[in-house]
Amino acid sequence: MDDERRSERRWRGTRGCGCGGGCASVVVVLTIGLILTIFNTAISIGVSARVPFTESNLTIAGSVGKKEKAPDALPAYVHGKLGGNQNFINGSQTLTIWVAEGTVIFVLGHQEGAPLIDLHLEAR
Repeated sequence: MDDERRSERRWRGTRGCGCGGGCASVVVVLTIGLILTIFNTAISIGVSARVPFTESNLTIAGSVGKKEKAPDALPAYVHGKLGGNQNFINGSQTLTIWVAEGTVIFVLGHQEGAPLIDLHLEAR
């Protein structure tokens, strides 16, 4: 009975979607990304705030759209940091499907030109 319960518990743990937030990014890139590609556009949204008593900012930003334009639609102060290692924390993720791309970046560290508080919305 003990072995039967363990195997049942393992099976129940793997049921369902099983892909967490990754499913949302695939859906977003497949739908919104491909639609924006038709219009040769990329959109982005991001927020940034200064960490008190430091020169560092905490930034979370994301973009979706045409593959060539999606990274450039991110805020200027995180430009070039996608997949980089020049900050204290840099969590970057990209998903490319055919001609559409989705990017997400989480950065904690010094970001040249970053304002005290920022809400970034852009269509490029």
